[in-house]
Amino acid sequence: MASKGANREYLIITKRDFEKIYDENAQPLFRFINSRIRNKEASEEIIQDLFLSLWEKRNMLEVQSSFPSYLFGAARYKILDYIRSESVRAKYAEEFKRFFIDNTPSTAEGLLHLKELQFKIDSSLSQLPPKCQKAFRLSRMEHKSIYEIAEEMHISKRTVENYITQALSHLRDVLFVLMFLARPQ
Repeated sequence: MASKGANREYLIITKRDFEKIYDENAQPLFRFINSRIRNKEASEEIIQDLFLSLWEKRNMLEVQSSFPSYLFGAARYKILDYIRSESVRAKYAEEFKRFFIDNTPSTAEGLLHLKELQFKIDSSLSQLPPKCQKAFRLSRMEHKSIYEIAEEMHISKRTVENYITQALSHLRDVLFVLMFLARPQ
């Protein structure tokens, strides 16, 4: 399980080693993660990501402490990533809620403007590549998680994130132009 290279000691994990590590550490890690974020599904997803990452790095893993310490340290980083992403998601949800309340049309004219804006957004989205459109719609209209979208589209989570970022950037540019044109002169 240990190998040396360039003054460093690396662990090489076999399938049997990995199964043993999983069996011994998955439950304690789950309890640790879930006690911090209090979300069972997200905790399970973090565990899955953590062990997937471990498996992908199994041939050249550098552990400078005990293996459980390494796993719990990795879990802490995954928890921080989760908290950051949830914070961003909550911030955008709050901003959208305020925008919606501030801009909810109360008249027929307002409803017409809203439908016109929706048409322009849909038209703008149709200019994007089909997979980019689909990832964005699944995320923003069907409220699916990055993980769910990746599974459904059979692509990596990173690719889903890139598609959503591309779509948001495109919409931001289009909406900026629309706001600029709509301003009274």
